[in-house]
Amino acid sequence: MLIADHIHIQIGALTLAEDMSFRLPEGQVTAILGPNGTGKSTLLKALFGDIKLDKGSISHSQEYLSYQSLSQWRNRFGYMPQDINLDVNLTVIEVILLGRLDALSLRVDESMLTEALNILDNMGLSHLANRNVSTLSGGQSQMVLFAQALMRNPKIMMLDEPVSALDLHHQHVLLNHLCHKTRTQQYVSIMVLHDLNLAAQYADNLLVMKQGKLVAFGAPSDILTSELIQDVYNVEAQVFIDDSGIPFVRTLRTKTA
Repeated sequence: MLIADHIHIQIGALTLAEDMSFRLPEGQVTAILGPNGTGKSTLLKALFGDIKLDKGSISHSQEYLSYQSLSQWRNRFGYMPQDINLDVNLTVIEVILLGRLDALSLRVDESMLTEALNILDNMGLSHLANRNVSTLSGGQSQMVLFAQALMRNPKIMMLDEPVSALDLHHQHVLLNHLCHKTRTQQYVSIMVLHDLNLAAQYADNLLVMKQGKLVAFGAPSDILTSELIQDVYNVEAQVFIDDSGIPFVRTLRTKTA
């Protein structure tokens, strides 16, 4: 379990996280929701150790984040950041193998290569294996970085807006794969999403932020309401529940004169 206990992050007069506490269990996907600039990416960076806490603590499996041993802490993460830059002279398969940089040597182990190729095949990306990553589209680059994160065999999978550049089909490919691996490998999985319907469909839990504060945490069917959406996003919406018990959000167009 990944535990944040009363964490607080302050930069000058700006509060990015205010006394936030939550527990993220193994085998479940948590989606972080909230308006732009509310601290979602900051929270991910804090969990990873990129941003220091002013107060509070972060722990996983009874081991605490220590800034003196960051490499040891980060070894448990498969981290896909929001900013994608693959301007390197490497093939797709080489980039994925870099996910196991700690185990690479001058000669790539055949079992490691097979593992990387299997990840590509499972995601329908085998045809890209020998492509130079500098020739990929933004969506293809996102899929490759997700594959690299999987290659790390992480305990914690952390994704910052992983589907922002993906078409409808590949959004579902990536999120289905994330859910499957989370359950079978018992990851703690956290992702930032903007699409409320994707979050409701694929996340076990929603962590909703507003102005650096945690305003709701729980199953989508329990917390995703029109009142919450109005409060957090200042948008009118209707929330329906489908036959599977999954909420569906329909935002209402603002009437103009």
